[in-house]
Amino acid sequence: MAFPIRSPRDLVGGIAVFGRILDKIRLNAREGQLPEGYHLGVIPGKRTFDDRVCRLLDVDFDVLTQRTLAGGSDEEILEWCFQTGRRPDAEQIEIWNGFMHKRGWRDAASKGLEEQKAEAGLGHRDDIVTFFDLMDAEEGRAP
Repeated sequence: MAFPIRSPRDLVGGIAVFGRILDKIRLNAREGQLPEGYHLGVIPGKRTFDDRVCRLLDVDFDVLTQRTLAGGSDEEILEWCFQTGRRPDAEQIEIWNGFMHKRGWRDAASKGLEEQKAEAGLGHRDDIVTFFDLMDAEEGRAP
């Protein structure tokens, strides 16, 4: 069976991470289905990928959760985000995806990535250089 949360690299409407967040919202709504150790939404004092996506689209995470659980395809939910919040243009999406794909590689988050790699027992893996790589490796996908 495939891991129930898709890779952060998988795109919805050209946007990385968005589909992953929808997966987590849906799994969390089914009691006990969100794997242990996965956070959801905004964590005070921390910048999460969930928080960053909501800022990109200018939607509140709790409202996005309500809309997701109301049903519809990923594309319909993304279109709702565009109508409710904002629709980034192609260049903004390109910059977003580039930033997110490289997060943890030679940037302010590098130390946190190394700590999380070690916690996951993957500190020896030189092929894991971004948070996307770490998520994929932890979930059984090749980084």
